[in-house]
Amino acid sequence: MLRVLDVNYNRAKEALRVLEDIFRFIWENKPATKKTRDIRHKLTDIFKDKAILKKMLKERNAQKDIGRRPDKLEMPRKDIDSLRYANFQRAKESLRVLEEILKLIDKKSACKMKYLRYNCYSLEQYAEEKRPVLSDN
Repeated sequence: MLRVLDVNYNRAKEALRVLEDIFRFIWENKPATKKTRDIRHKLTDIFKDKAILKKMLKERNAQKDIGRRPDKLEMPRKDIDSLRYANFQRAKESLRVLEEILKLIDKKSACKMKYLRYNCYSLEQYAEEKRPVLSDN
């Protein structure tokens, strides 16, 4: 379970960082940037216990991960919208996995994770409504 927590914790944080950077540097949308940062920081707070992070890191086995295929992209990205879409999917899926695993070991944290997942759903809807029309410049 520690490996599942580790990979999904990292996956969610990475996806949220990509979204945050899109909203901050490309869209220049302060509310979306703040909402994304808040979710990412609250996720970090749930895993603030350094002991669990050390255990998760110890169980990591990236080199022998049977799902690792660095030569093949999961989904092609053709533009910012497809990048945004892919990272929202990654974040939501990871938050759901974290919520489910935490139900087995820490129900309070599982409830917090559910809250973050629903915040992510709302952020995705907000982002779609506020999506700017971007030029290639």
